[in-house]
Amino acid sequence: MSTDSFLENHLQNLLNQSGLDPKKADKEFWNRFQNHLPIIQRLFEEIYGNHPSGEQEFLNLLQSLVEAYQSREKGLKKRDQEKQTQDIWFLSNKLAGMSLYVDRFAGDLKKMKSKLSHFEELGVNFLHLMPLFESPEGESDGGYAVSDFRKVDARFGTLEELIELRKKMHQKGMYLLLDIVLNHTSHHHEWARKAKAGDPHYQDFFYTYDNRWIPNEFEEAMPEIFPESAPGNFTWNEEMGKWVMTVFHTYQWDLNYTNPKVFRAMLENIFFYGNLGVDLLRIDAPAFIWKQTGTTCQNLPQAHTLLRLIKQCVQVSTPGMAILGEAIVAPKEIMKYFGTGEFIAQECDFAYNATQMALQWDMLASGETQVMLNAQHEILQKPYGTSWITYTRCHDDIGLGYDNYMIEQAGKDPFRHRQFLKEYYSFSGEQWMSPARGALFSSNPKTGDARISGTLASLCGLEKAQIENNAPAIDQSIQKILMMQAHSIFLGGLPMLFYGDEVGYTNDYSYQNDPGKSYDNRWMHRPKIDWEKVARKDQAGTVENRIFSGTKRLLEIRKEYALFSDLSNISWMSPHNIHVAGFVRRIGNERMYCVFNFSDKAAYLTWYAFREQGEGAEKLYDHWTNSEVIIGSSQEYLILEPYGFRILEPR
Repeated sequence: MSTDSFLENHLQNLLNQSGLDPKKADKEFWNRFQNHLPIIQRLFEEIYGNHPSGEQEFLNLLQSLVEAYQSREKGLKKRDQEKQTQDIWFLSNKLAGMSLYVDRFAGDLKKMKSKLSHFEELGVNFLHLMPLFESPEGESDGGYAVSDFRKVDARFGTLEELIELRKKMHQKGMYLLLDIVLNHTSHHHEWARKAKAGDPHYQDFFYTYDNRWIPNEFEEAMPEIFPESAPGNFTWNEEMGKWVMTVFHTYQWDLNYTNPKVFRAMLENIFFYGNLGVDLLRIDAPAFIWKQTGTTCQNLPQAHTLLRLIKQCVQVSTPGMAILGEAIVAPKEIMKYFGTGEFIAQECDFAYNATQMALQWDMLASGETQVMLNAQHEILQKPYGTSWITYTRCHDDIGLGYDNYMIEQAGKDPFRHRQFLKEYYSFSGEQWMSPARGALFSSNPKTGDARISGTLASLCGLEKAQIENNAPAIDQSIQKILMMQAHSIFLGGLPMLFYGDEVGYTNDYSYQNDPGKSYDNRWMHRPKIDWEKVARKDQAGTVENRIFSGTKRLLEIRKEYALFSDLSNISWMSPHNIHVAGFVRRIGNERMYCVFNFSDKAAYLTWYAFREQGEGAEKLYDHWTNSEVIIGSSQEYLILEPYGFRILEPR
């Protein structure tokens, strides 16, 4: 790679050609550039130091950093500076999010502007707009098979309309989250089309092979992601006359990051999103971006090196944009995406707390908390300065991938326990007494693995209760919904609601009539919003009103107290009652006890559970019920109604 003198000469030429003013107008950028350059160079060399074009691509990378900064509009540079004056802006308790599909929520980007008042009323100020960029109808994978990273799909509108929406959001104090798919492109992407046409330059952008020798080596250790709909990891392409790696679906071609040209091209797409005004960029499936024979091709060290390199580059050119790594992997592996060693809190700023999300559903089905508590020693290792996305569900399925030992330590058999959960939440399951109505997704008959689809409301029993016109069951399902949301909202991290959940949407089965969706039952929890139904949130006593107003109140409580910021300030209460999950959030001398009964029966929690924290108090004020309780003796109890919860402040 470049010698110091060669690099110095190149930097001087870069300054001269770019017209940067490193002493005045561009001083802050140039300082960032120089401060991060040694680490950027080291990380780049770890991956590409021995590549024939490595040196030239590194110099091209530096050019990309400068061009990305110069393309950034003044308003975004000002926003960068404002964020840098805050103490890690994205840890704030003032933030609350929602993820949604623009077309299914509002119709298109233009109509989204008129819906911002819905979020303001609810208390949501951070919007995750699900994939917006061009993807082929019928082969879109919900927008994650991208055919053009820089062109908004015509179904949603135009790039200009997206920028206009972002500007209005920023004016209202809102934040924008968008996705980028680093692992693969659609086979209709320009790079794939050129590869099919025989261009060797673009064939090297993907993993392409003339025969099955190397693909067979990969297959020996690689698991199948969608064994039902897309078995195997390679697809024969007749046009190209080659096998191509397709880990997810046959129409999604995996990008080859051993090629530095691929890395730079995708980094420039990341900068493009940063300069659209994205506050948080969700990197889809980062665990898969590095492939190596003899491995599962997931969570490899080189994938982490690439993510660290991306983070360093973003801090230079688009520093106001945080990074979310969508790594839905085992707890020990998730922690690595926050960074390790010298790069702690210098890889991804956010990760999904998928383990806790799944364990909430475990608690709801079993009525017991031990399995969840057995996972906390790993989850609590998240480093300060990073944050979770906390959620009850998202657009994806609910996996049950937490470790077997967590189940075994609770005295249960992992296989039988997961079988119970699948049957409890699956409408076709054997747990006929279960109130949940969901479906199994991606069942693997070889391993017995399966995930769960269904809306929050349907999995909490609302759909079944409404079909049966069972008023007590409807009441209980609403109580479950609000308890599940409260648990996520107060746990720590950025709470991310999923659209429709705020008004109790149940499963939408119309996807079965759409050939482009019928093979994927996750569309049952991706509803098309009926705004007449949403309007019922303003009618007192309706299901929509009860869920909306309850969710709104939960977010209000969170925003009132700084101790709900993600300050690594959570500790779990001892399990004095097997049905009750309780944690404490602290800041200075302030504290808040959050307790949740996951049982369908009243739960009795000894007052000693509160004294055990070592801080005396005579009274507790419950911010949820707006009532005060007197702390009794250790032989007396706080009584929680079925699926009841309390947000308790010592007084």
